[in-house]
Amino acid sequence: MKDLAIKAENIVKTYQSLTAVDHLSFEIPRGICFGFLGPNGAGKTTMMKIIYGAATRDSCSTDTLLVFGHDPCRDELAIKYLSGIVPQEDNLDVELSVRENLVIYSKFYGLSSAAAQPRIAVVLDFMELAGKEDARIRTLSGGMKRRLLIARALLNNPRLLILDEPTTGLDPQVRHHIWDKLRALKKDGVTILLTTHYMEEAYQICDDLMIMNKGAKVLQGPPGALIAEHIEAYVLEILGTENGLKALPPSIRTESKQNRQLLYADDFEEIKRISDRFRAGDFILRQSNLEDVFLKITGSHLYE
Repeated sequence: MKDLAIKAENIVKTYQSLTAVDHLSFEIPRGICFGFLGPNGAGKTTMMKIIYGAATRDSCSTDTLLVFGHDPCRDELAIKYLSGIVPQEDNLDVELSVRENLVIYSKFYGLSSAAAQPRIAVVLDFMELAGKEDARIRTLSGGMKRRLLIARALLNNPRLLILDEPTTGLDPQVRHHIWDKLRALKKDGVTILLTTHYMEEAYQICDDLMIMNKGAKVLQGPPGALIAEHIEAYVLEILGTENGLKALPPSIRTESKQNRQLLYADDFEEIKRISDRFRAGDFILRQSNLEDVFLKITGSHLYE
């Protein structure tokens, strides 16, 4: 366990007839960003809650879960002291100022006023919120609130930072700003655990990814490796038409999705010749990405 932040073996969590986490096993080395990907209801948030003790797994005797050597079944408080948690929903107190929100939270970690004040200044400066100490929460933009939630999670100088969809609904500038801050934390040795629906976010900041479906692991690996190993190199998206798709080479894999036809191939020249049959605006020719892998593995139908 010396080089591992988290070790999980055979984790199961059921709610009546629903299996939210289905015999999940994985290891997370220290100092990396590890991402959970999956459709809604895949079990990502449930697994995160199990890790920091907000949910209890079915068995603490026939499985293994260690977070920096601590089992959440026995050492929930120790795990909370070494972790910072950024929830999916904004739970800041809107009646208080930025500083007051952080002061109250610092008391949960037993920080004295003398210790809390300089730490508050550090985390606000890190998240570029210096000067907003006296602002009321209701006056902050959505991006500022998310940055404040991350600042709050850093108050105790955590070894493990847990983020549940941290950039949902934010504009691209704020999202890239948060990515930069997470990269800086990772360089400082913080282990980051992330769930996200943004494939680009997962690709940009995660060192290792686990794709989940219906509570189970279906694929795991570095983002680049998942793309290289599980999807063709190029994708031709044909929009709103199937004309000209007869007599395709056997090396071309096809999928139909509503008003689009998708063609996958490893040979760029081969798929480029097919794209030449169409007018500009009727097709998109691009490299494959993590979203293509995700949809291939989990399917493209809705889960809600």
